[in-house]
Amino acid sequence: MWSIVLMGLAGLLVGGALSFRQQKSPLWVQIVFYLLAGMSLLAAWLLTLPGN
Repeated sequence: MWSIVLMGLAGLLVGGALSFRQQKSPLWVQIVFYLLAGMSLLAAWLLTLPGN
């Protein structure tokens, strides 16, 4: 259940990063959003491993 929520959060974060890119915001904001999305996907993957 939580892995699905985290994957959805990652999708929203990537969408936010793409939106900030179109708005010509600072590069560091986009990088932070992409990093958070990657960490969310990593957490979702770790939750699917056996033993959790």
